[in-house]
Amino acid sequence: MTFVLKSAASALAISCGVAVMSAAPAHAYTLMDMLRGDKQRTQSTIFMDQAPGRPVPRGAVGGSLGGLDPEAPLPKVSGPRYYTYKAETLQFVDTGKFADPVVTGAVADVSASGDTSAEPAVQRRFLAQAKVRANADVAKVLEAYYGDSRNPLVWVDGNQINDRAKSAMATLADAASVGLDPADYTVQAPAIDPANPDPAFRDRALTQFELELSAKVLAFVQDTVRGRIDPNKISGYHDFQRKAVTLTSVLKLARMSPDVGAYIASRSPDGAQFEALKAELAKLRAADGGNEERIVVSLDKSLKPGDSSPEIANIVKAIGKHGSETLKTDHAATLAAYAGSTDYSPDIVSLVEAFQQERGLKADGVIGQATVRAMTGGDTNASKIDKLVVAMEQARWLPEDLGSRYVMINQPAFMVYYHNDGKEQLSMRVVVGGKNNQTYFFDDEIETVEFNPFWGVPQSIIINEMLPKLRSDPNYLDQLGYEVEVNGHAVASSSVDWYGSTNNVSVRQPPSSDNALGELKILFPNSHAIYMHDTPSKSFFKRDMRALSHGCVRLANPRAMAAAVLGTTVDDVAKQIATGQNHAVKVPQKIPVYVSYFTAWPNKDGVVEYFDDVYGRDGYVDKAFDATTKARGAQI
Repeated sequence: MTFVLKSAASALAISCGVAVMSAAPAHAYTLMDMLRGDKQRTQSTIFMDQAPGRPVPRGAVGGSLGGLDPEAPLPKVSGPRYYTYKAETLQFVDTGKFADPVVTGAVADVSASGDTSAEPAVQRRFLAQAKVRANADVAKVLEAYYGDSRNPLVWVDGNQINDRAKSAMATLADAASVGLDPADYTVQAPAIDPANPDPAFRDRALTQFELELSAKVLAFVQDTVRGRIDPNKISGYHDFQRKAVTLTSVLKLARMSPDVGAYIASRSPDGAQFEALKAELAKLRAADGGNEERIVVSLDKSLKPGDSSPEIANIVKAIGKHGSETLKTDHAATLAAYAGSTDYSPDIVSLVEAFQQERGLKADGVIGQATVRAMTGGDTNASKIDKLVVAMEQARWLPEDLGSRYVMINQPAFMVYYHNDGKEQLSMRVVVGGKNNQTYFFDDEIETVEFNPFWGVPQSIIINEMLPKLRSDPNYLDQLGYEVEVNGHAVASSSVDWYGSTNNVSVRQPPSSDNALGELKILFPNSHAIYMHDTPSKSFFKRDMRALSHGCVRLANPRAMAAAVLGTTVDDVAKQIATGQNHAVKVPQKIPVYVSYFTAWPNKDGVVEYFDDVYGRDGYVDKAFDATTKARGAQI
């Protein structure tokens, strides 16, 4: 069902709404049925029954109150929720078919004779006694490889582990360099006492090691390609098709590779963004994260030009540490001349404005909390490292190659970037969903630009925000120029029973200068009803914290973005708008769009920038990491 708002005031307050619904379909029965819990109520009745204590407009249409108290609390439509992460279940590898029946009966004779030429066959028999847990995909590959007696062992030669094993173990031990946890892939070399003459003890230890290392190598390859956690288990705001990772050839290629460690490491993403994150992670760890002195700036209120504060010294010190080399060169005289004054003087204001400008903040010299976070680094090295690790995990959820032409929205940065021919060609500020109406994290394809759009208010907005107004004044929509329909027939807002069913009611806002979607919207059809669009709320783009919408993405310069995705000019876009008519134009070629959430991400120059975790999502990823490592350690 669809609703729309008309007035500029309403557009400012509501703008684009996301159809945030609970998991169960909201339209399976009427609103009143939902409140009563009466799922058996028929959907065919649209004429209202009069309820005591409230007037009934003549000719009103809608659902029955069914005796419900009109003073009862208004219903609410809730959005997605965050989950307690459930780690992937591990299972025992079925080793029952690992033994070669031809050699099984000869094992006792071989062991007694001391004939080492048959050791691989003996070890294969002991391989069948190994106990290893793995996820279903890894277990299947292990069972297929070791179940075929023609496949030799990969990590064991004779009575010792081989160089391939040592190389693989070194790569796994270095998993932290690519944002993974080495604890997830640790394998202990078998402790074999040379003085112990029992070959059975040795072979059991070697074959247990063989199977464990293969399981860890396969898990590493799978994790580094698709990520070690399932994003869809974090929250309803995450929506990804988890990557399928081909593992069937990994063990054979590892056995044939002249440098197995390099082969395993090569499975990590190697895109420019991932490499930038990896390099930044190495740099921070080399500086030993978390132990460096952190500069603290404590302000009770915003500091404005002309004010005085003892924190000026820390402000200058912080910019001297976290400002770019260009900034520090341009303002070297100011930095060198500062002698501890508490005055927020014009030269310090100029320094702050330059810093705000390079950090994408409003360059007005007013030092608020956003500027303080930026100039103090916002984080210790340790917290930056955590953001990098989370970002590297999330990068694995997206395609390794983002494409030569794509649009990326980074919600914590409140920015959108258009890339073409492998280069960033356009960027602009955006407004994203507020904390109670969060924008989802997913990827899709841009298909259409719609000019002079109609706007339909989602169910969540009409129930959560409009019903109070409609119940007190059924003429509310008529006064603001809404187009209201019941079962496809135009009706007056005043004729709808806003206490009854809204299931068959649709309301939309016609194109206009104060339409909540502005002049255009850019569509990438998805189940979350999220798209990019214009807005009459231009003042929002001046704010540093721009999580203010109902979930869609508002563009500071929508005409430029429309021209970019259509492969045309801003002048042509202006002509499309000037018709005043609602119409849509398909993009010549679908363009990937990544509606992403990175609190650490490289800019166009490859420099990693850090952003506030506006929705607190990084914490949920960290909890998922912990749950995964705990489950893996407990089950192996």
